[in-house]
Amino acid sequence: MPKSLVIVESPAKAKTISKYLGRQYLVKASLGHVKDLPKKELAVAVDRGFEPHYVIIEGKKKLITELKQDARKVESVYLAADPDREGEAICYHLMEELQSKKDGPAVYRVMFNEITPTAIRRAFEQPGEVDIHRVEAQQARRVLDRLVGYKISPLLWDKVRRGLSAGRVQTAALRLIVDREREVRAFQKREYWTIDVHLLAKKPPVLAARLLKRGDESVDLPDEATARALVEQLDAAPYTVESVSTREKRRNPVPPFITSTLQQEASRKLRFSVKRTMMLAQRLYEGVELPGEGAVGLISYMRTDSPRVADEALEEVRQFVATNERFGFAYLPDKANIYRSKKDVQDAHEAIRPTSALRTPESLEEVLAEDELKLYRLIWMRFLASQMKPALFDQTTIDVSAPGRDGLQYRFRATGSVLKFDGYLAAYEEGKDQKDEDDEELKHRLPAVAEGEALKFRSIHPEQHFTEPPPRYTEAALVKELEANGVGRPSTYASILSTIQEREYVRKEGGKFLPTELGMVVTDLLVESFEDIFDVSYTARMEEELDEIEEGKLDWRTAMQEFYDRLKNDLLRAETEMTDIKRMEKPTDLICDKCGKPMVIKWGRHGSFIACTGYPECTNTRELTVDLPDLDTANLAEQDAEEYCENCGRPMVLKKGRFGQFYACSGYPDCKTTKRIGGEQKKADVPLEERCPQCGSNLMLKHGRFGEFTACSNYPSCKYVKQKTIGVACPACGQGEIVERRSKRGKTFYGCNRYPECDFVAWGKPVAESCPQCASPYLVEKWLKSGPIVQCPNAECKYKRELAPVPAETV
Repeated sequence: MPKSLVIVESPAKAKTISKYLGRQYLVKASLGHVKDLPKKELAVAVDRGFEPHYVIIEGKKKLITELKQDARKVESVYLAADPDREGEAICYHLMEELQSKKDGPAVYRVMFNEITPTAIRRAFEQPGEVDIHRVEAQQARRVLDRLVGYKISPLLWDKVRRGLSAGRVQTAALRLIVDREREVRAFQKREYWTIDVHLLAKKPPVLAARLLKRGDESVDLPDEATARALVEQLDAAPYTVESVSTREKRRNPVPPFITSTLQQEASRKLRFSVKRTMMLAQRLYEGVELPGEGAVGLISYMRTDSPRVADEALEEVRQFVATNERFGFAYLPDKANIYRSKKDVQDAHEAIRPTSALRTPESLEEVLAEDELKLYRLIWMRFLASQMKPALFDQTTIDVSAPGRDGLQYRFRATGSVLKFDGYLAAYEEGKDQKDEDDEELKHRLPAVAEGEALKFRSIHPEQHFTEPPPRYTEAALVKELEANGVGRPSTYASILSTIQEREYVRKEGGKFLPTELGMVVTDLLVESFEDIFDVSYTARMEEELDEIEEGKLDWRTAMQEFYDRLKNDLLRAETEMTDIKRMEKPTDLICDKCGKPMVIKWGRHGSFIACTGYPECTNTRELTVDLPDLDTANLAEQDAEEYCENCGRPMVLKKGRFGQFYACSGYPDCKTTKRIGGEQKKADVPLEERCPQCGSNLMLKHGRFGEFTACSNYPSCKYVKQKTIGVACPACGQGEIVERRSKRGKTFYGCNRYPECDFVAWGKPVAESCPQCASPYLVEKWLKSGPIVQCPNAECKYKRELAPVPAETV
């Protein structure tokens, strides 16, 4: 019979740990938090020192009863939740429920950064107690978020629409996106020119140098006329090498991953969302079944701000680098590379690393899913590179001078870098959001030249450029910005980015965040009324105070009181002064074309629109072509710009659909012509000679968002539709053909055209070829960075090969 009860958060973690501990330990999972603030009330007694009222989460009462029964049968209880604030709070609430004042079992807290036999054994040999300061830090964060959410969100419901939310960190993140969008919209591009000269030395390659100075002054070329004037000054000028300098440049290895850098790199290199990255990392941490070893945790704990690495792990990875045939002692530094956190403190956490450097990605190909293996390889390679020597480059700068007709010397410069020792780059190179000077220098190969050498003129190239607006945030860039500003914690970024998208405050286009009209309206209202609370620097300061609470330097109630005093004053002002968007009727100069009354701007469920003041007698409305926050700088006269239907000649009107604004014929439903903004009008339906097999009416060739298809002209009475097939027979029924479809979310998938008789579907494009390994009746096509491949759809079969390119004559 077990003598001890061990409680962790997840069943996967419980399964792995139970194999290490043996029969003397009963391992159970709490399935996350067991207590929380109730959803339907504030549950924070502000007048009693912000005392929170926790209740057992709905659905967890039976679990708590079972855990209490198990606790009565054992001598000791070990609380083994994750080693962070949330894990500490879970342990504290479990302790409250399980600890008996009389003859109950002893309750201990155990922590480990990785799930391996050695780490688990060490943790249980030295159990500790629940850290009350860490619990208070989590509780303070929970109370802060509850006060903001339950006090401010109702204002948004009243002033804008129900279902909206405000969040302490969420709104600060949204504000960054909105502010960046305003910078992009306000950006005025500026023209500038550069002049490059191509010269020939004694040996190739061609020397490409850029004009740097005219006399002693830097060159500024604002327009073509200025650039052409300087080119004329250099007509027939001799070019001479003025100086050649070479210096060694070192590029130091990057530290092993912490949570934020893992999220950024997985986004840049693997195109994983922050949410997916954390989900995959959780699986690798909690344990995977390995042949001959059983369940093993493959990486250390993935929620960490510390780049520290345990001594045993350092010894192991250094030994691996030294003995690996790809690297060897030439890549191993004399001493281990030590990285310090920004706060320069030694905490219990470690960097995110493999639990064993000897467990290579190649050895796990048969046991990990594709995305799990990609993330593990990223973590493994980064850890390896962090303990290798710097990369060394020879950076050469060549200055070339030429006398101008105006008597001034014109100086050109060319810079290039040559890699002479790859160092850590042999294992890993960090991704970048944008190319920098280092990337450009590596592209430029320079010829060998000597000082005073005369160069032969080949060509001169004046080139026009325009300044670029600041880039919109990708997930990686936003995570980097949030961390740099100290807003929130990397462990919360996944939920923050998900929330602002689910609330429709932002959307993604081309992998970049764009605020919606709703997001901009909400941000403006909140910043207008709660400027201090949603200020980025103040949000960062609150995070610092949470750290001070965890370290025992600040009483959590003191921090709450200071915050609430600000919030209370802002709330009183906002209740009377916040703009009432929901009931707004903003006058315009536009006149209703149906009744002649003035038109006003209103706010509806789907955003702002123009409506007639004669409502309800007149229901005329129009779409607003600009977002509400940009109204002051917009010209509404453009609303009346005339556009005519090319099919029937009637005026086109502006509409808003699922995928943005578009023009539609005012003759609808008689004429269904549409035109996207800035695009061509949608093609009209074409009658076909074929007859509908269901009702006998003529068929029509139609043009949908995803291509051509054939449909019955008797729609909607007859709903016959024939989609374009891909030329592959259905592998399930053998009678139908595979057609390309779209899900409700716009994702492509493939299915049988005999649906619903045949319900075959596949996310990958089926290929009419059986698998040579498992005999699956078909393969699927997939596109990777390296090119297209075909692979077996059977998850247990690892067969894949490159897709042969289509011969040119068949294209």
